[in-house]
Amino acid sequence: MAPDARAGSLLDVRGLSKRFGGLQAVSDLSLAMAEGEMLGLIGPNGAGKTTVFNLVSGFLGPDKGEIRFGGRSIVGLKPHAICRQGLARTFQIVRPFPHLSVLDNVKVGALTRHANAREALEQARAVVARVGLAPKAAVAAGSLTLADRKRLEMARALATEPTLLLLDEVMAGLNATEIEAIVRLIAGINESGVSILLIEHNMRAVMALSHRIVVLSFGEKIAEGPPSAVASDARVIEAYLGEEYVHTAQA
Repeated sequence: MAPDARAGSLLDVRGLSKRFGGLQAVSDLSLAMAEGEMLGLIGPNGAGKTTVFNLVSGFLGPDKGEIRFGGRSIVGLKPHAICRQGLARTFQIVRPFPHLSVLDNVKVGALTRHANAREALEQARAVVARVGLAPKAAVAAGSLTLADRKRLEMARALATEPTLLLLDEVMAGLNATEIEAIVRLIAGINESGVSILLIEHNMRAVMALSHRIVVLSFGEKIAEGPPSAVASDARVIEAYLGEEYVHTAQA
């Protein structure tokens, strides 16, 4: 059962807008997330999804609107300050420190919570094991496969001990077996109590994982609700999913 996002929201976004020159990237967006919820954010390329992530995580400032996390406004805060409050994110383009080991990459994230180097190292080891990279802890990050770099990206975010984790296309470029493993990992992270806001183009994965889904098109929210309702919404089918997806999903 999906948590009730309206009752004591962990994340509350209201009237969020962002323009880049003549492009309205996000327009009057409102959404809420409850503690423990997994919310999918989907839409065609250019819909404004990553811009939403950049606004929520402090990498961009909104033109207008409010973002509250844990009941407090985070508008105007720097990304590191938002991270220390318990909101972490991954990036579409994975850029680890290539010459550092997997463990040391994750330790960098852990240092945001643990000033003591030994405590940060212990936290990093636990997270590396959690994402299945323990056998490669001493390997240079630059030599990892794409699938393992995706795991490392998640590990670096998890090392900051978030209550809300924003995942930006962590399955992109992976094969079916790798996607299945990442889905299990994400589900396990959510089951441990971490709320997740997920951008993903693999519809089978996002429909299976999400408690609710928000759909963006040209920066505007066009649908919101349980996966089954969203998948059958005529506006979503026209703007994003297409009839082919619907027929395949029903087969």
